Amino acid sequence: MSLNKYLIRMLLAILPLTAANAQPIDIANLPKIELHLHLDCSLSYAVVQKIDPTISREAYQHDFIAPAHCTNLADYIARAVRSITLMQTKEQLRLVTLDLFNQLQKDHVIYAEMRFAPLQHLQKGLTPEEVVQAVDDAVTEGTHKTGIRAGIILCTLRHYSKEQSMATVKLVERFKGTHVVGFDIAADEAGYPIDNHIAAFQYARAHDIPITAHAGEARGPQSVWETLNNFHPSRIGHGVRSFEDPRLVQYLKTNDILLEICPTSNIQTNIYPGIDKHPVDSIYRAGVPMSINTDCRTISNTTLDKEYAQMVNKFHWKKQDFLACNLQAVAHAFTTEKIKAQLRAQLLQSY
Repeated sequence: MSLNKYLIRMLLAILPLTAANAQPIDIANLPKIELHLHLDCSLSYAVVQKIDPTISREAYQHDFIAPAHCTNLADYIARAVRSITLMQTKEQLRLVTLDLFNQLQKDHVIYAEMRFAPLQHLQKGLTPEEVVQAVDDAVTEGTHKTGIRAGIILCTLRHYSKEQSMATVKLVERFKGTHVVGFDIAADEAGYPIDNHIAAFQYARAHDIPITAHAGEARGPQSVWETLNNFHPSRIGHGVRSFEDPRLVQYLKTNDILLEICPTSNIQTNIYPGIDKHPVDSIYRAGVPMSINTDCRTISNTTLDKEYAQMVNKFHWKKQDFLACNLQAVAHAFTTEKIKAQLRAQLLQSY
């Protein structure tokens, strides 16, 4: 048994299962950890209006928010285009980042890792370094204002060239010691192979850069196996289709690899017809490390409170279940052991 599993099992064992645990859950006031959160897909209407006052509420709902069921992942991702066009200056990046902190505060998030692809924000002349610095500075400001700790994960994208992927991972290395904490690959999983990105992930491993990677979303378990064997991440973004392969489920458990699960997003990308068909509860009951996340707050028109409410209403989750997932999230977070200890203490005290 890994140290993470042992520690979490011990912590849960010493918590009393009182009658209070059977009472209605005050979701809004539960402290939460969020590990899978796209900065460039989480713009509130308030910040969109601030950046471009010509965008009406109707246009926002049509262009920024996806329907309940998209054709596929590529269709879902297409909604990010309008948001990205509003994130092309240092001030725009600052406003969007601070706006996300406001959203996190409403969800009672105490630690978050926000991810984005810096090479998408060069349309008005910023350099990649200036983009990352602007977001890093805004995270410092947001933490000071809200008390929420946060890390930044830089993403390469499936359709990027080998050179673009390598440039992105080297940005992670260059910003070591800042809020930049890890490396990811995102975008259209089904449309592009991994070949262009193997070298970048080898670089990340050689330089001790924490790795997460999107897989098992638009494609099945073979996508997760491919990602594990070539990128060697400690976390998988989504990974829900892992449940289709019992051997893979056992591998994830044995090797303590966390799945960053985003239920509403998975339904919108047409993986599952509804929450009742989503394997999230089965994955949790099988003992796979996992956390609950929003993915794209704007595109999915969701909050972490809404995601938690789904788990309560459909699968009858209790506080103990949310605590277990949040403790797993802390154990797999790309932060220091000191901060992890503080987050654990805060979670245990509140739950």
